[in-house]
Amino acid sequence: MTGKRIRKAYEGLNALDTCTVKEAVRIIKERATAKFDETIEISINLNIDARKSDQNIRGVTQLPAGTGKTLRVAVFAKGPKAEEARKAGADLVGDEDLAEKVQSGEINFDRCIATPDMMGLLGKLARVLGPRGLMPNPKLGTVTMDVADAIKAAKGGQVEFRAEKTGIVHAGIGKASFSTDDIEKNLRSFVDAIMKAKPNGVKGSYVKKISLSSTMGPSVRIEIADVTS
Repeated sequence: MTGKRIRKAYEGLNALDTCTVKEAVRIIKERATAKFDETIEISINLNIDARKSDQNIRGVTQLPAGTGKTLRVAVFAKGPKAEEARKAGADLVGDEDLAEKVQSGEINFDRCIATPDMMGLLGKLARVLGPRGLMPNPKLGTVTMDVADAIKAAKGGQVEFRAEKTGIVHAGIGKASFSTDDIEKNLRSFVDAIMKAKPNGVKGSYVKKISLSSTMGPSVRIEIADVTS
């Protein structure tokens, strides 16, 4: 972004001001002027200690309007389940052969699903897949015998979320080309999932700050009460 575009994108904005969800979406859409379809991103600062296992928030949620992103899905499965995965639209399907590709650094997928019997094989790939956030996990629905449903969810608008050490959760919740209503629906759905994931040990206000931005645009703070009440 050039200096002129940066100034224009931030013109009239005060970093300390807050606004309603609808107003925030309008501002972000108007200022997403890059030559590509910018991703709309939400950032939620939570009052948690992510270093504690009982406050390490992680999960998945389905966005009602989808993400606007086409995910490549890899499935570790054998026999009938492998065939089921292929019919369901998986981009990559295999077992030992797929593991060899991953081990060699050939990781051209965004989501990894596995049947339970494949976890022994996947354990050998944990050091490769783990740091990339691709290791299948039963709690996230990516270790399952229902591979067709898992693939459908992954390609249909499912997003994963995980709190960073600082207690911040980031996620892409759509594209600048989405309608204002669709972005708002996705935003409210995502915040609702975070609220439902609130740990029992949290004292005081759970949500400290919510911000919305686009890939190349400014960040706008949202009134917490407008989206959590």
